[in-house]
Amino acid sequence: SAPRTAADEHRVRAAVRRRVAAFLPDFMMPSAVVVLDRLPLGPHGKTDRAALPAPPTARPDGPTAPRRPRTDREKALCAMYAELLGLDEVGTDESFFDLGGHSLLATRLVSRIRADLGIDVPVGTLFDAPRVADLAPRLDGARTSRPPLRRMRPTE
Repeated sequence: SAPRTAADEHRVRAAVRRRVAAFLPDFMMPSAVVVLDRLPLGPHGKTDRAALPAPPTARPDGPTAPRRPRTDREKALCAMYAELLGLDEVGTDESFFDLGGHSLLATRLVSRIRADLGIDVPVGTLFDAPRVADLAPRLDGARTSRPPLRRMRPTE
């Protein structure tokens, strides 16, 4: 086959993501798409999974740089996303799930939001608003965390 350029691979990955997005919700989208000339096969003609290349650890490539946070809340959320996802930086327009997030990391993120920002947010909110740009405004109207329960002594 003809040699592929980085632009060709980007177009193929983008086309695959668009096609899959027509059928899957954001949180089920694959975090990486690897373009191969052919699948490696074992001696019996089955896919040799051990011979598959590891997916890239960098964020999915895009045409522009990530949008920088504008508010303190966006800055805090971007920092939380980056830390949990093991990235140097996350833009406000990037989806938590496109960057490799999954349901277990989503619950950790919700716990961090509660601990660091004092806001109770249901994990479902993250599935509905996976981008910082969408999540930050929802937190503005969210209920703040309740104070911890205090032990009451029985009266005698």
